[in-house]
Amino acid sequence: MDLNAVHLLLKVAELRSFTLAANATGMTQSGLSRAIARLERQLGTRLLNRNTRSVSLTPDGTVLRDQCAPLLCGLEDAERTLLDRRCEPSGTLRLTAPAAFGRMIVLPLLGELHQRYPQLHIESTLSDRVVDIVEDGFDLAVRTGRIDDQGMIARPLRATRWTCVATPGYLARRGTPQNLDDLADHDCLAVRNPRDGRLVAWQFIDKGKPRDLEACGRLIFDNGDALLEAAHLGLGIAQLMDFAVAEAIADGRLVELLQPYAGRQREISIVYPPSRQRSPRLKVFADALVERWGRE
Repeated sequence: MDLNAVHLLLKVAELRSFTLAANATGMTQSGLSRAIARLERQLGTRLLNRNTRSVSLTPDGTVLRDQCAPLLCGLEDAERTLLDRRCEPSGTLRLTAPAAFGRMIVLPLLGELHQRYPQLHIESTLSDRVVDIVEDGFDLAVRTGRIDDQGMIARPLRATRWTCVATPGYLARRGTPQNLDDLADHDCLAVRNPRDGRLVAWQFIDKGKPRDLEACGRLIFDNGDALLEAAHLGLGIAQLMDFAVAEAIADGRLVELLQPYAGRQREISIVYPPSRQRSPRLKVFADALVERWGRE
């Protein structure tokens, strides 16, 4: 079996496009198509579903990918090791992360990597917009919530906890809510989910069970950074992830509220395509982030 043709097949499957795969491998689209057609004839089965909009693996193609991807990665890893066992990460690493997590957790880490690896270039996009990692040309993404894409590798980080906060000044004016029903009498700052445009529900644990509430205030924002700034300005109560407010709670700028109802968590993961899992650039970043924000 032609392993180079298998490699080309996996690239087409990853990018879901002959055109993108041809550009990525430096081949012509016709040459790429002929190589995969020869592989299909050799194996006596169709490996790709082709239509005018995209391509996808057939069941047999999926079996071949699952069996051969680790082998190809192992060969690439062995080649890199033999060529230079002490090769430092170099080139450009493109990553994306949610705005608040990126600003507070990722950015300080980038400074350390910048000093440690002079040949490494990092291009970061800090945004709450959910991107297509492959289509948009990223090596990895830091994502919150459950990862449903079975075609990606997800490396779990420490989960974050939802925390309700307000400034001492706001609480002096409006009082401190003692239970969830008290929130109806307060300005509850809201944010829209960038994925579906819906208001993000506030998440609590009430009597041992999950309970969601809709923010009932008049101020709505489009990202977590604006929500955090509004909370610091004393415009109302906000529910944010604990990493975003931990320092302000510790120094008294914000007060943590409704602690008996806290505890709901949200997963955070490093997500990347299987083809990137052997990348030295990705590895040094992922290892450093796990060290800083690893699982408890």
